[in-house]
Amino acid sequence: MDDPWARLASARVARLATISATTGAPHIVPITFVADRERGVIVHAVDHKPKTTRALARIANLRVDPHASILADAYDDEDWSQLWWVRADGTARILDADAAHDLIDHLVDRYPQYVEHRPEGPVIVLDVESIRGWQATS
Repeated sequence: MDDPWARLASARVARLATISATTGAPHIVPITFVADRERGVIVHAVDHKPKTTRALARIANLRVDPHASILADAYDDEDWSQLWWVRADGTARILDADAAHDLIDHLVDRYPQYVEHRPEGPVIVLDVESIRGWQATS
């Protein structure tokens, strides 16, 4: 893949994979995010969308084991030459919304839905240690 950071940045949604703090099993959830190549981070914030609880498993998982992966991909039933995926692996930090105000600004800039309902956090910052990808055509 020519530029996994650019490909990742083009995705509107990705999946965050953590390790369950209670069972050790993989825990995967879809996320909105911003990929910041210059800082070498991917940023995700807990937002206003309905959730069963504000004590989210992804946060509890990362407090026990901060290793995580983020996967974005594209699939096209009609044209498999358009298939691609990017996976970023790293170590996550959890910040409160006040400490991550500028990072949340980037999410607001990217997703119009956040203009009226700014994410209140917490904010997950994945310090990317490796990023790799694949695409069907070069």
